[in-house]
Amino acid sequence: MVVVFIGSKIFLVGIIGKIPAVVSLSVTFGLIAGGVVVSLWKTRQQHAPVIPFTPTVTADAEGAQPVSLDIIILGAGMAGASLAAEVAQHRRVLLLETEDQPGRHTTGRSAATYFESYGNATVRALTRGSRRFLLQPPEGFADVPLMTRRDGLIVADHAQAAGLSHGLMQAPVPEQKLVSAAEVMALVPALRAEWVGGGLLDMSGHDMEVATIHQGYLRMAKRAGAQLVLDAGPVSFERRGGVWHVDSRAGKFQAPVLVNATGAWADEVAVRAGARPVGLQPMRRTAVTISAPTEFDSRHWPMVIGADESFYFKPDAGQLLLSPANEDPMPPCDVAPEELDIAIAVDRFETVTTLKVRRINHSWAGLRSFVADRSPVAGYDPRAEGFFWLAGQGGYGIQMAPGLARAAAALLLERPMPEDLVAEGVTAADLSPARLYLQSGEPA
Repeated sequence: MVVVFIGSKIFLVGIIGKIPAVVSLSVTFGLIAGGVVVSLWKTRQQHAPVIPFTPTVTADAEGAQPVSLDIIILGAGMAGASLAAEVAQHRRVLLLETEDQPGRHTTGRSAATYFESYGNATVRALTRGSRRFLLQPPEGFADVPLMTRRDGLIVADHAQAAGLSHGLMQAPVPEQKLVSAAEVMALVPALRAEWVGGGLLDMSGHDMEVATIHQGYLRMAKRAGAQLVLDAGPVSFERRGGVWHVDSRAGKFQAPVLVNATGAWADEVAVRAGARPVGLQPMRRTAVTISAPTEFDSRHWPMVIGADESFYFKPDAGQLLLSPANEDPMPPCDVAPEELDIAIAVDRFETVTTLKVRRINHSWAGLRSFVADRSPVAGYDPRAEGFFWLAGQGGYGIQMAPGLARAAAALLLERPMPEDLVAEGVTAADLSPARLYLQSGEPA
């Protein structure tokens, strides 16, 4: 049993009987009162059934010639799948995944939402460039909508309320407006009225069907002729004679272009390829789900985000999803939630609302990987021939996936950037891995 002190509360984290649990105990005048039991973490599974791919690319026999392709994409999460879907109609493409199913790590653990005010200028431009695809995907991409409307509500206490107008100017979106404390309470009556100082309502928001989008891209890639190989790890590769030679448990492959879409592992993969790392830092983000409150109808609440980005919560599949919005530096790994983060999520939620957490239904963690300027990295490495980056999507990878995939495809195929993305402000220079070398003051 671990004892965690947060403010005036004690959280006991450990095992009660045979039940993994977190117990929150209020402390008043030295008396311990109350006590709620919540089950600890289970890794969240958001995977739809994996689309079967016809195994036309198979493991080669010992000594056989490697399978020749035009492009090998390492990683079949959202980034790799969406890029494969865009380029497979033009090139012979292989998606090579070391796990036994695509999207097991960041993609499969994302609680993605779409907000055009979220992220820096490059991220917002790619997000705007993704909207049409997400609202009107190609025929056959999915049999359900990819997004459903859910506003975002940034809430501030009385000390923070004056800064909301600054946030409005920093990320101007037509569908944003300042709202009063009374309007905030009307939208989310479970908030503590004495705490709320005001809010900023973002009406560009949507919930996203992450697994549906990911599987749609895999389906689109398959129809265009791409091949998917799963459970291929460990993978080794080297550049010889102008070609990347890839050796895996699933067989040997070769192609002039190797795409690094390996998420949190992208810098490690780059070093193995002879490229210089771009300074990618994986960050752990923890989330939990709890039962929806019985005293309120929370189904149509907006996503509620603290003005200081110290918490968020939103309705999620008949429950509430909570997060302490943490960004904890981590090495690349199959990350699990920390007991302290779970306790902090509960404490912050109970601080700003009148609700009490009786039980946690699920908890999980994912890695959100950023470079220094928090823009994605897409483009050919300036040092390693034929090595293409697609990494650093941070917490925005799902909402900007269509726009980033089209931008990356243009860069990969050495074609002009799509005009609609140019109109939104997307440039090759803002995505290039070379920009990170230049920012460091070292030659590319």
